[in-house]
Formats: sequence, structure tokens, C-alpha cells
Amino acid sequence: MQFVEGIRLALQQIWAEKLKSFFSLLGVIVGVMFLIVVVSIVEGLDRYIREDLASAVFGVNTVTLRRWSDGPDFGGSGSRARQRRPQITYDDWEAVRDRITVPARVGAESSTGGEIVADNGRSVENVQIQAVTPEIMVIRDLVVERGRTFSDQEAERGTAVVVLGTETADLLFENLDPIGRRVRIRGFPYRVIGVLEEQGSLFGQSLDNRAIAPARSPIQAVTNPRGIVGQVVAQSENSEDLRTLQREIEGIMRAERRLRPAEANNFSVETAEDTLSFWDNISRILFIALPGLVAISLVVGGVVIMNIMLVSVMQRTREIGVRKAIGARRRDILSQILIESITLSGVGAVVGVGVGIGLTYLVRVLSPLPAAVDAKWIALGVSLGVVVGVVSGVYPAVRASRLAPVDALRHE
Repeated sequence: MQFVEGIRLALQQIWAEKLKSFFSLLGVIVGVMFLIVVVSIVEGLDRYIREDLASAVFGVNTVTLRRWSDGPDFGGSGSRARQRRPQITYDDWEAVRDRITVPARVGAESSTGGEIVADNGRSVENVQIQAVTPEIMVIRDLVVERGRTFSDQEAERGTAVVVLGTETADLLFENLDPIGRRVRIRGFPYRVIGVLEEQGSLFGQSLDNRAIAPARSPIQAVTNPRGIVGQVVAQSENSEDLRTLQREIEGIMRAERRLRPAEANNFSVETAEDTLSFWDNISRILFIALPGLVAISLVVGGVVIMNIMLVSVMQRTREIGVRKAIGARRRDILSQILIESITLSGVGAVVGVGVGIGLTYLVRVLSPLPAAVDAKWIALGVSLGVVVGVVSGVYPAVRASRLAPVDALRHE
């Protein structure tokens, strides 16, 4: 009953002095709200990068051979050494494809941006133009919704055919059927043979504004110098073979380039996990730093609540004296003040959680940033509110419990 009575008194105090209570709890509200919003955005971004980005950009169970890593380049002598590395070639792709022993499909791809012009005069700019081998269509899970993809024979002969993204096809041909029509890329004509299934967007960038042609078609002059590919992608049939596949590709490339055992690789062989390691470091720092930033606001909120409870104890000195005079023990007074302090702080934490969830929803709706509210962060926010209530209520509670009944009764 004492616990329920303490909560009731605290809620009555909040309701009776709404404005004062709001400013008293503002520090806790802001701290918990900040925690929910920022952590939810970081958590959503983390899931987005690991699931959607990894699948759309890297593919599932893939190893990528590039001239250099996709990680950050901070300049210096290392940067100059990177620029001197040999390009990845079709010969490298064929060597990897023919010599790996792990069950896997191996494809090559290059990409650039540019303009596409249809035979009806309409054009689309900033199209992602890709030159790929047939394996890439499977590795990237690119499904053709209308028409067909290019065949192995067309890929081998370098036939000038193209598969368009849904956005590109709609902008070029509107309500017309694009299959069989002609488009020009850098002035060279291509026949449209298919339209991809809608892919959506990634970080606000459309994945449907693209054009894909066989790597050996004239498109190779647009994306890279002749014989050069942007990257080679190998997809293992089993996730357990991924690291073995990575080591095999590394060994094949070192043999192809006649590198001695002491010489460093002049190429990069990475899995999606390796490429995303930089994000792992960033997210780890954010998750470590966030509690410290939140603590600043919560400390301020805790000091305010402590002052409020001290004022409350002073205003109720005679009441405390009466309770002691009729038999209330020190621990009864101590627990009542603590319960009131915890309730005050807990209400602030709950309000902060509610505001944080609302702001997270607005961020998800109004911006390309993903956000996901996890129950564990809600629990943490409420728990922090309770902890702040306990810490800020200890001193006022101890002070109230030590009041002498005679002095308390004579207090005006």
C-alpha cells in the first residue's frame, strides 16, 4: 500500500503543477528522447546496411575482386601505391572462373553514369549504365519482369542488346511497350530486350534508373578501356565456403601476377563483411558514445529532480513530523520519498520514450534515413529514468527520514 500511495502522491503533484513538473522533468525527457531517436536511427541504418545494402550492392555469399578496396582512402604514399596497381582484366575473370575448385558462379561487371536516348527522341540522364556477364544477373538477383535477359551466345558475341530498369523504361517510352525498341548509349544503338522488376531505392537513390548490356558489347567502350573490367564477383553456393573461395581467388591472382611470397597483394579480394568493417567501427563508436551524451542530459535532469524533492520535503516537514509522531519509521519516510522521486523521473522517461518513438516515425516517413525502434532501447530508456529517480531521490529521502519529530512539528 505504501508503494501505491507514493506513486499516487507523486502523480498528484505532477498534475497539480503541470508547468513546473514539465520543466522539472525536461532533462530526463530530452535525454531519453535523444537516446531513442538516435539509437533507433543508428540501429535501423545498421540493419539497412547489413541486409538491404549488402544484398543489393554486394549480393549474397559473394567475394569481390577489385583493383583496390572500397574502404576509405586517407591519401599519402599508400594512396599513390594504390593508383599504380594493375587494372582487373577479362583475363583475370577467366582465370578465376576456370581455376577455382569451390562450387561458385563467377561474373564480371563495370558501371558508369550517362544519358540514354530513345528512338522517339526522349532521353533520360544520370542512368546507371552497367556492362555485365550473364552470371551477374543471377548473383545480383536481377529479375526480368517483361521480355528476357541476354543469352550466353549474345554475351559471348557482344550483341548490342540492353535490359532497362523500370524507371528508365517508363521515362523513355511512357505507356508504350519498350520491348524491341531502340535506344542509344553514347550514340551507339541498342535493342531493348527486357525490363527489370522494380528494385526500389537505396539511401534515396533509385535502383530502377539503370541499363544493363553484355560486358563484351560496345558498352565496354563506355564503362572501361577495352579488356578492362570494374570488378569480378564470385558467389559461393554455400556460405561455409566463402572464406575458402576468398583464399582461392587470392592465390589465383597472386599466381597470375607472379607475386613473390614477401610481396603484398596489388589487388583487393573482399567479402561484403570485409567491406562493411568500416561501418562496424563507426557503429561501435556511436553505440559507445551515445550513453555518455545521454548521461549529460540525465545528470541535469537528476539535479533538477533532487532540488524539487528537497523543496517538497521542506514543504511537508510538519506532515513528516506528524507521521513520525504516530509511529512512522525512518524507512517508511525514506521509501515514500524515494518512490515519489522514482515516479517523477519514470514519468519523464515514459514521456521521453513516447516523444522519441514519434520523432523516429517522422524521420522514417519524411527522410530516406531508415529507423527501427527496438524494444530493448525502450526498456533501457525507462530503466535510466528509474535509476535517475533513485539517485536524485536518495539525499532528499535520507534528509526527510532524519528529521526529529519535535522539530518537524514546530516547523512553520
